[in-house]
Amino acid sequence: MPSCFRIRAWRVFRTPVHGRSFCIAFFALALLFVSALRGEAETSSADLYSALASHDYENMRKAVEKLAASDDPRAVPILSALQAGRLFADTDGELFIRNPDGSLEGAVSGQRIAGELGKNLREIRINNTIRRALEGALGRLRLFAPDPNVRAAAANAIFQTRDESALIPLERALARERVAKVRRAMQEAKAALLLFSPGTPPKTKLEAIALLRNRGDQEVAALLSELNGQPPEVMAAAKDAVVAIERQQQIWNFLQIIFYGFSLGSILLLAATGLAITFGVMGVINMAHGEMVMLGAYTTFVVQQATLRFAPEWLPASPILALPFAFLVTGLLGVLIERGLIRFLYGRPLETLLATWGLSLVLQQAVRTLFGASNREVMTPSWMSGAVPLGAMTITANRLTIIAFSVVVFGSLILLLRTTFFGLQMRAVTQNRAMAAAMGIRTPRVDALTFGLGSAVAGLAGVALSQIDNVSPNLGQNYIIDSFMVVVFGGVGNLWGTALGALTLGIVNKFLEPVAGAVLGKIVVLCLLIVFIQRRPRGLFPLKGRAAEA
Repeated sequence: MPSCFRIRAWRVFRTPVHGRSFCIAFFALALLFVSALRGEAETSSADLYSALASHDYENMRKAVEKLAASDDPRAVPILSALQAGRLFADTDGELFIRNPDGSLEGAVSGQRIAGELGKNLREIRINNTIRRALEGALGRLRLFAPDPNVRAAAANAIFQTRDESALIPLERALARERVAKVRRAMQEAKAALLLFSPGTPPKTKLEAIALLRNRGDQEVAALLSELNGQPPEVMAAAKDAVVAIERQQQIWNFLQIIFYGFSLGSILLLAATGLAITFGVMGVINMAHGEMVMLGAYTTFVVQQATLRFAPEWLPASPILALPFAFLVTGLLGVLIERGLIRFLYGRPLETLLATWGLSLVLQQAVRTLFGASNREVMTPSWMSGAVPLGAMTITANRLTIIAFSVVVFGSLILLLRTTFFGLQMRAVTQNRAMAAAMGIRTPRVDALTFGLGSAVAGLAGVALSQIDNVSPNLGQNYIIDSFMVVVFGGVGNLWGTALGALTLGIVNKFLEPVAGAVLGKIVVLCLLIVFIQRRPRGLFPLKGRAAEA
């Protein structure tokens, strides 16, 4: 600082009158100079905003680029409105932003405008050149946004476009960034810019390739594949990085298919567990089992609509609230079906198959009459929405929840069969019905409760399926064949075999779908299952006793 600015107050006031007057005049002039600079800056910003309302596209483009280099906080909303076609100007060149709700606000002042100005406003139109300038300008301006997610998105946009004019603001933003995730995104964007800049030394380019290689996704592989005309060591490093990324992507794709297979297997497990209980204990081929799944999904829809009407604050918990209702509705219906139809057909499997198939048609038509033939929408709560990135794979929240839910249901059934008196009776009837009856077990009661339990588990499967599939009268038909394949493959009546069969068929299906397609993949699985059954007619884990004798 110059020495004249360090004059102490006592020296000023000890100087003669004309000296004090000189100092006061000097400071006044300095204040006027600073005010003039501020006024010039404000006038410059005002001129730039006025240029946006110009009919000259070249002036508009220059104004956009100058605003991108400024630190004016009003630039982002104004340029965003211009990009979205929501920026208007009146006859005097004053700018207005039309909000999504139709209201107007002053672009510079940010104040809401009362009254109607629509007749005096014209929409500011742009061309492709200005659109490209806006994309780059907004990307640079958003590097300094308060929201870390916005800053990360701006860095990713620069990584995509590789606009060299963004290098200086990117370095400024990187110097002040403290959030690790955002800082990493900015470093990767800077590496992409330096990698394609002609003036970057080879050593810096090698460091950029090493940084981008650690990111390891397809975007980096595509970016490195575009490198041409670089020094030999740079091209060799880029080629090695692409090979390493592709190898890593293959591993992540394999893990992603495994996750999808587990997801499909958990759905098949939920749909087939009830059928395994019914088929294993009673020997009944229940073709209406898919309709129990469908009724569980429609119960979820009814519970959600009731929650939306009477207690909207409980809407996020509606799938959980639907679980006991679906269990009771389908369980009671299963008991009624067994008491009213199935018990007259024991020992006649063909008649049982035809009767339950006819019952499935009746239930489908009843649902069409009550709810209509069109699909019903079941809203997925926020805690089941979205996805969690894990490396280069994506774990969706709804499928992860269904996997956890299937594990809970399966574990609960194992505990029921192993630790309760009812489970002991079920196992006794499964192994030897005549001996169980001779020991005083009421086998008709066990049959009714077993059929009801199998139907109730199918209803729980419908609650889960309502979050990932269309709720329609044909919902159950999409899973009934797969459920029978799972039960036969794992071993009739064996829950552990059902679990292993569901996971195996789910993973095999997901590996075959990219190669053969969904339909042909299922045909291949069915053919493989037929070959397997010829070798092991009783499945992976056959039961001893009544099921084996049948």
